[in-house]
Order: sequence, then C-alpha cells, then structure tokens
Amino acid sequence: MTTILYALLVLGVMGAVFGLILAVASRVFAVKTDDRLEPITQALPGANCGGCGYTGCAAYAQAIIDGKAEIGLCAAGGNESARIIADIMGVESKEMERVVALVRCRGYDRQFKGPYEGLHDCVAASKVAGRGPISCKFGCLGFGNCVKACKFGAIDIEDGVAFVDRDKCRGCMACAAACPRGLIVPVPYKNEMYVSCASIASPKISAKVCLNGCIACRKCEKICPVGAIHMEGNLAVIDYSKCQSCGLCATVCPRHIIRDVLDHETVEQFKKKLARATELHKRELAMAKAAEAEKKAAEEAAKQ
Repeated sequence: MTTILYALLVLGVMGAVFGLILAVASRVFAVKTDDRLEPITQALPGANCGGCGYTGCAAYAQAIIDGKAEIGLCAAGGNESARIIADIMGVESKEMERVVALVRCRGYDRQFKGPYEGLHDCVAASKVAGRGPISCKFGCLGFGNCVKACKFGAIDIEDGVAFVDRDKCRGCMACAAACPRGLIVPVPYKNEMYVSCASIASPKISAKVCLNGCIACRKCEKICPVGAIHMEGNLAVIDYSKCQSCGLCATVCPRHIIRDVLDHETVEQFKKKLARATELHKRELAMAKAAEAEKKAAEEAAKQ
C-alpha cells in the first residue's frame, strides 16, 4: 500500500513540474498575433479562392497587416470588404471597379474530330493526342473544370460550353486558373459588349472548324466610332477603357460573335441570326463585285 502511495505522489509531483514547465514555455515562446487579424479575416468572404494572390483569406489578412499587400485585392469581397478593412487599418478606402469572368467561346455548331472516350476533365482532354475532341484548339472543351473551381456557383455548362452568370460572379477568377486553354478573362461588369471567341487561327481555318470563329473581317473595327475595337492577329479585341457599349460592332459582325451580355438566345435563334447575317454578307459581296465590274466596263467604254 505504501508503495502505491509513493508512486502516486511521485506522479503527482512530476505532473505539477511538467505542467509548470509547459505554462512557462507557452508564455516564453508564445507567438503574438495582431488584434486586427481576426476582424480583417472576418471582413473577407472566406471563400479562400486565391484571387488576391494569396493562399487564403487568413494569409491575405496577415499580408495586409504586415504591409505586404494592398487593401482591395479581394474581388470577391468587393468594395464592402475593402471599406471595412480600411477602417480597421485606419486608412482611406479606394473604390474598386467590379469585374466578372468572361468565357471567350460560344461553341455552337463546332466541329468534332470524333467520339471521345477519355476522362471528362478539361486538363486531361487537352493533353491527349490532338488536344481534345473538338477541332478548334482554342475552343471550350466543356468538361467543367471551371465549374468545380467556382466557389459561388456562378458558372455552368450550357450546350457544351461554359457560361458565366454575371450577377453571381464575384470576379475572383478561380475559374480562369482552372481553364487549360486560357479562355476565361476578367472584364468590367459595367460594359455590356464582349467578343465570344479566342481563336487566333487564320480566317480560313477558323471558318472551317467553327461557325462562331472570328474571321478577321475588320467590319467591327471600321464601324466603331471611338476606336474601342481592334484586331490582334486574327481576333477582334475590345478595349474596355474606350468601349461605350453602343453595340454597333455587334450589328455588323457576320459571325455574330460580338454580343451583348443580355443577349442569351437559344441555339435555334442563333442559327437563324447567323444565316441572315451570312446572307447579307453574301449580298454585300455580290453588290461590291457588280459595282466593280460596272466600273471597269465604264472605264473600258471611255477608252474606246
């Protein structure tokens, strides 16, 4: 009995000593945290999307406190988060321009190389021979990697192509990082026009593999009154710092790829519009050729 009591006493003393050591160590080696860290983290949306360039909201909050990151890098939190954080840090808040993701592909009537039996994953499909099942090497593969990456349910697959709901989109661009073809880019929310194509292939190839490919006709560039649209290689590109969303470029595009964000017609409606635009384009070409022939005939007659 005495032996048991001694053992309990020794264990009790050892426990007290080790507890004291741990208490002292916790105070000596304690990592001091800034009182502003928790409220700044709470002011962020908590999506940990990485759009700010940091691994998560807590890492971004710590970077702000350490003076390594600017306030306002969180697109998902927007101006509301920026204002709260600015108040916590005691600095003036700057207004952020809201941006949303844009998928630069329509995908209707695109050409397929053949049946695809591989993994339904955009990265996997882009690495197989031929770079996926669709003929256009710039087009959306439609397997939904971007959908899985979105923390806000703002992107879906419609008719085999990714489509962004602008009202749900928070502009974090996590979807862009998930797209192996670089089809998703940020655009200002306030602007209404966009080019739904990313192909820089030659007009001949673009026209062959997809009815939605830009054919570099330059009609949009010529009609824009403020010089907000220009060609980069074989692709029309909108300069959003100049664009006034007048929609003139969309009215002359024979491929109907320059669009208004509110224009979400069905596949059948799209085909009818494209057929009308194509017919008008053919008529314009025929009229131009007739005028040229008439001009040459007049010149020949004048010479005689």
